[in-house]
Amino acid sequence: MQLQMPVHLGAAYTSPSQRARVVSEGWGADNLYCPNCVSPALSPAAPNMEAIDFTCPDCESPFQLKSLSRPFAARIVDAAYRAMRQAIVENRTPNLVVLHYDPACWEVKNLVLVPRFVFSLSLLERRKPLGPTARRRGWVGCNIMLANVPPDARIPIVADGIATSPTWVRQQYARLRPLEKLGHEARGWRLDVLNVVRAIGREEFSLADVYARSAELARLHPQNLHIHDKIRQQLQRLRDLGFVKFVGRGNYRLV
Repeated sequence: MQLQMPVHLGAAYTSPSQRARVVSEGWGADNLYCPNCVSPALSPAAPNMEAIDFTCPDCESPFQLKSLSRPFAARIVDAAYRAMRQAIVENRTPNLVVLHYDPACWEVKNLVLVPRFVFSLSLLERRKPLGPTARRRGWVGCNIMLANVPPDARIPIVADGIATSPTWVRQQYARLRPLEKLGHEARGWRLDVLNVVRAIGREEFSLADVYARSAELARLHPQNLHIHDKIRQQLQRLRDLGFVKFVGRGNYRLV
C-alpha cells in the first residue's frame, strides 16, 4: 500500500475541501482493497451515487470514504440524518473507511475501517436544523459517533503511518461478520454493551462492573425498562460470538 497521496490530482481545484476529496478518492482508487473478499482493488462508484464512493468489483460490497486532515475525533460529519437513519434501519449502510492524512506532506497517517454491519442508531447523532438564512434552511444533518464504535469494530488498515496486513484486516472483518445476521436494534445492544465492557479498562471484569455503567445504556436505549436483564443477555451473546469468556461467579474475561 502506497501511503503518499497523489496531490497532483487536486492542482486544478482552489477549494481545499474539493482538493482533499479528489486527492483522497484518487488515492483510494489506487490503494484500497476489499476486506470482504480477496479482491486487491475497489472500483470508483458512479458519479453522484449517494453515500457510496467505491464498490468491490467481485463481491459488490459498498464503501464510503471520509478523509480528515486532523486526527480522528469523537464524531464525523455525515449527510442527511433521515436518510442515514433509514439506511441503518434497513441495513443498507456502506462500509465506512475513515482516512487521516497529514496536509503538510499529503501522506496517509491512519486509515480505519468500520464494517457496514456494525452500524446501529447508537452511532448516529442528529444535528441542529440549518437556520432560516441558510440556502438549505431546515435541512437536518447527522454525525457518525466514532467514539461509540467499540475498538473491536474499528479495524486499523493503517496505524501511525504503518500499513497492516490485508490478511489480518480480512480476519478481523470476518470475526465481526456474524453481526450481519442481526437487526439494527439487536446489533446496537450487542455493540453498546461491548463498548461499556471495553470502557471498564480491565481484561477481567464482573457483572457488577457492567451494572455500574447501566446509566449509559439506559441513555442509549430509553425504551428499555429492564437494563440489567438486557446486560446479562448481551454478555451471553458476546460470549457466544467469542468476544468475552465467562470465568465463573459473575466474572468475565475479554478475549
